[in-house]
Amino acid sequence: MEHNVCFSVRDLDIRFGAVHALHRVSCDIARNGILGAIGPANSGKTTFLRALNRLNETQDNYRMSGSILLEGRDINKDFKPEGLRRRVGMIFALPMPLPLSIYENIAFGPRRQGINDKRRLDAAVEESLRSAFLWEEVKDRLKSAATKLSGGQQQRLCIARTLAVKPDVILFDEPCSGLDPISTAKVEESMVVLKKKYTIVLVTNNTKQAARVSDRVAFFLMGDLIEEDVTDRIFTSPKDKRTEDYIVGKFG
Repeated sequence: MEHNVCFSVRDLDIRFGAVHALHRVSCDIARNGILGAIGPANSGKTTFLRALNRLNETQDNYRMSGSILLEGRDINKDFKPEGLRRRVGMIFALPMPLPLSIYENIAFGPRRQGINDKRRLDAAVEESLRSAFLWEEVKDRLKSAATKLSGGQQQRLCIARTLAVKPDVILFDEPCSGLDPISTAKVEESMVVLKKKYTIVLVTNNTKQAARVSDRVAFFLMGDLIEEDVTDRIFTSPKDKRTEDYIVGKFG
């Protein structure tokens, strides 16, 4: 297995009852980079993302074949779902802060891991909020309710909460779909910095966002992975005409 590969996906085939969501998808996801997954609605990109931390299992009539290796270990055989999801965190389209203070939102994960020392918790909260580009905005109101933050701040809080449990991978499922341009820019800025320490997979309906932040891009269409390549090539000289048609807006 290549030293720089984080995930190795082989012949990943997923069905939900009669719906054939992914068709024998194979690709490698490199460490410490951002893979952007693009494609129209129902193309399979979110199913692919949720397969990486076994979230598809929570849906009815789910069947999967093929394999997904994380650092060489089969995620379906060598991990329990909870243990896998600690290593592979997820940021959803809508921010979901806990009904707790800003501080307790971040401390929640470390506490569940058995960390109760106040100094360690304080350090984890500050480090995570700084990494999510939120510390300067909230450092004087850590006891305030997280639900009082703006939408963009709540999304960065959710990023910080994920970082606090020290994952290896962060999955982003359309994290900016409900945000204004300024908040979107801050989330994108945090992603670009975070890839130095984490592997990131980003599902986005915004091709410009994928072009701005991704190192590589995967284009999905009707359950097929049409192509995956470095970002510049996908956006300037894709191998498949369907990729070009989607990027220039002929469909989607």
